[in-house]
Amino acid sequence: MNTKKKILLPLATLLGAGAIAVGSGATFTSTTANTISTVTSGTLSQSNSKADKAILNLTNIKPGDTINGALTITNTGSLPADFTLTETSSTNGFSDKYLTLTITNTTTDTQVFAGTFGDLVDGAKTPLGSAAAGVANNYTFSVQLDKDAPNSQQGKTASAAYQWDSVQQAATTTNQ
Repeated sequence: MNTKKKILLPLATLLGAGAIAVGSGATFTSTTANTISTVTSGTLSQSNSKADKAILNLTNIKPGDTINGALTITNTGSLPADFTLTETSSTNGFSDKYLTLTITNTTTDTQVFAGTFGDLVDGAKTPLGSAAAGVANNYTFSVQLDKDAPNSQQGKTASAAYQWDSVQQAATTTNQ
């Protein structure tokens, strides 16, 4: 047994010295980390205070009468957007420009259109400008039958339908 001790003791000493040599080696280390990086797309949406309803509706208009209809278009998305107004269809039985239409953005005090009712080109987009997220714009539609409209304008009808569109603004590059 004594021989076994003689062999095991130097072996144990050698293993212990090896462990000390490996464990005592000085090594510099450094670690950094980042939190989860994310990208979230924005939203493009709008609300119309008179969605799927007429902006104005008047029967029995007479020479000199004006009817005003108002609505609010709000950019409810998270992105700024460029807005347009399109007359999607129109008819005007009145003649000689007796029935006129004026569209005004009363928020910015900007006239969008002034002319004969139905003269916005059907299907053509009329630029309204940009609106930041959360911004509301109020529009007034004023229709007037000319005070000098002759008897030939009795019993006439005019109608129009409108569509409001928003488009994202140009893409950008962001450096962080």
